[in-house]
Amino acid sequence: MLELSRNVAIPDNEIELTAIRAQGAGGQHVNKTSTAIHLRFDIRASSLPEYYKERLLGLNHHLITADGVVIIKAQEYRSQELNREAALARLVALIQKAMVVEKTRRATKPSKGAKLRRLEGKVRKGATKALRGKVLP
Repeated sequence: MLELSRNVAIPDNEIELTAIRAQGAGGQHVNKTSTAIHLRFDIRASSLPEYYKERLLGLNHHLITADGVVIIKAQEYRSQELNREAALARLVALIQKAMVVEKTRRATKPSKGAKLRRLEGKVRKGATKALRGKVLP
């Protein structure tokens, strides 16, 4: 059981974990052991609340396919157990990130004082530059 919050959890049977061989350098060890973890989680077929599903499917994320399947490949560690924990942690982080509702931006205008300060600064800068001309004898 993967805990997302107090009320929401994902049963283990909805997460498909497969051990595969890791890519990259590593010599003989990488060629003979399956330490990388391939995690697949079908959002539509899961027991998550509808709100969670809508938010996840609405995300434009590289880990979520067009079919609504989250695919995570974890191969940072040489241990299969550590890679399994890393993949599950990345899944939890993805779901929790989808649940954060960002504040809507409201357009604002600069205050009268801010406009005055900006114009005074421009006048000062112009006066400084005017003094940089050639010196006449």
